[in-house]
Amino acid sequence: MNKLHDWPEPVIRVQSLSESGLKSIPERYIKPATDRPSLNVEEDPTNMDVNIPIIDLTGLSEDGNNLPQSTMDQISLACREWGFFQVVNHGVCPGFMDQVRETWRSFFHLPMEMKQAYANSPKTYEGYGSRLGIEKGAILDWSDYYYLHYLPLTLKDYNKWPAAPDSCREVIDEYGMELVKLGGRIMKVLSINLGLKEDRLQNAFGGDNFGACLRVNFYPKCPQPELALGLSSHSDPGGLTLLLTDHQVPGLQVRKDDKWITVKPAPHAFIVNIGDQIQVLSNANYKSVEHRVIVNSDMERLSLGFFYNPKSDIPMQPMEELVSTDKPALYSPMTFDEYRLFIRLKGPKGKSQIESLHSPR
Repeated sequence: MNKLHDWPEPVIRVQSLSESGLKSIPERYIKPATDRPSLNVEEDPTNMDVNIPIIDLTGLSEDGNNLPQSTMDQISLACREWGFFQVVNHGVCPGFMDQVRETWRSFFHLPMEMKQAYANSPKTYEGYGSRLGIEKGAILDWSDYYYLHYLPLTLKDYNKWPAAPDSCREVIDEYGMELVKLGGRIMKVLSINLGLKEDRLQNAFGGDNFGACLRVNFYPKCPQPELALGLSSHSDPGGLTLLLTDHQVPGLQVRKDDKWITVKPAPHAFIVNIGDQIQVLSNANYKSVEHRVIVNSDMERLSLGFFYNPKSDIPMQPMEELVSTDKPALYSPMTFDEYRLFIRLKGPKGKSQIESLHSPR
């Protein structure tokens, strides 16, 4: 495991590059022509009005699930057809969502030496980082980030969280508690929609011993956005992702029918997406979907990805209730710890990882 102890070359902060006023981006950030974004939406007018489903969660609370059947069906369809949906009226206070986002924006605008105190390494990825994957000479993404753990409590370490701006740790902590609750409520809905008991999916995650972590992405202005990506195409390796984005600055693109759809975030919505582990557990009834992030030359962008994950040392495999002679288990067992090592070593690579897990027939 020594190869995970350090980055293969000196880390350059993308924010420093952006703020230096350069007119063209370094070669390290120029994507191959096939991966570059098409920033001219007019090229495909059919995509103009397409958006991922927006679902109202009124009725889903800590006290129970009183969602109408029509809403349950909307969620089921979104999990099967899109792998992505937005939720509104989800129980997290809009003012608090704004406070969390702006607290993190303030962190990224602190002096560089204050942020550097939290510089991360590929051993755990915790802290302030600027790359994913340790391949020497890899083409990099136009973003910096901060990564931290909430659960299990054995991994939660306030000393690895930023101490500034003021009351930042308290805000981050409260946000984690709110999203753990929301994630748990959504997990019950997904489980029921699979025809299982409401706690079945959570139990497959390890019951109360699941994992939760946060990755805050900062996408600085990019002088040549047509050549770069803020985050390369990938599906999320974990269980369930709850994303809080900038309202004003679109950037997230989801792959649907071999086209890239730019998500239009609804105000104070969370964008929910299925991760690879739920694809495995559901025996591909629900699918994790490729997504990426485009950048722009006029505005920075911030997003907060909250990852609700299985306990890291339980072998993940299709739940037996979803396996039959007609639909045998599609995936071989693998723990989440083993699984996420792939993206930590190689960086984001589309859906190549989960596809490599297919059981031999």
